[in-house]
Amino acid sequence: MNDFDLPPERTAGLRRAETLARKINLLLDVIMSESGKPFDYPAIRDGAQKAGYYLSRTRWSLLKSGKEQVVPDEALRAIAAVFDVDPDYLLLEDGNLPERVEAELELLRSMRRAEVRNFAARALGPVDPEALKAIAKILDESD
Repeated sequence: MNDFDLPPERTAGLRRAETLARKINLLLDVIMSESGKPFDYPAIRDGAQKAGYYLSRTRWSLLKSGKEQVVPDEALRAIAAVFDVDPDYLLLEDGNLPERVEAELELLRSMRRAEVRNFAARALGPVDPEALKAIAKILDESD
């Protein structure tokens, strides 16, 4: 049996697990804990427990890696509480990107654009200001 022979409900379960993993990993990449550091398992576990759900290290590992499993809605609500995002983001297959995540991603994009501009300015040496503006405009439009 290969992936093409899977029953539709199994395929949907696999897709949901992969989508959930992608969403969780995005949250881990862009949202920092209260200490200003990236979230680690103890912070996730403790935050989920405050929200009323014990999240084992094994389940957390499976969630992050996209392994198919039955995930109670309570677990997803607790994880959403840890990251302070709307639970629908995790609960719904097509949940909207949380505003907080969108803002963090925009900040990262701006920082990367600034790094590229600075690198280009250093690499090109003295450049006509108009040419530098044209380069900056191209970089801004590439998003």
